[in-house]
Amino acid sequence: MQEFLLIAYLIIALVLIGFIMIQQGKGADMGASFGAGASNTVFGSGGSGNFLTRTTAVLAVIFFVLSLILGNLASGSGDTESEFENLETPVQLEEVPTGTDESSDVPAGN
Repeated sequence: MQEFLLIAYLIIALVLIGFIMIQQGKGADMGASFGAGASNTVFGSGGSGNFLTRTTAVLAVIFFVLSLILGNLASGSGDTESEFENLETPVQLEEVPTGTDESSDVPAGN
């Protein structure tokens, strides 16, 4: 399931990049309004703007939804044993010899 979503994610990303690169800037509409490039386009002088804009928006929504789904799947998968899981059990420390005897002449607090 995760592999299928990842492949779909990559395809959507590439198609989204393609649709963004195909779109014309805002200044390019000026020449098309006078008929300079209207006959050379598939959608006419103004028809491609709405189609490309809506398709890009739909692809962007699908891209973000797939990003959230894949992120959720990735955070839930993997090794369940983590390094922070056993924090409740204390570590047994070894006694380190200090070289002094406990029954030394250390005065007790008065």
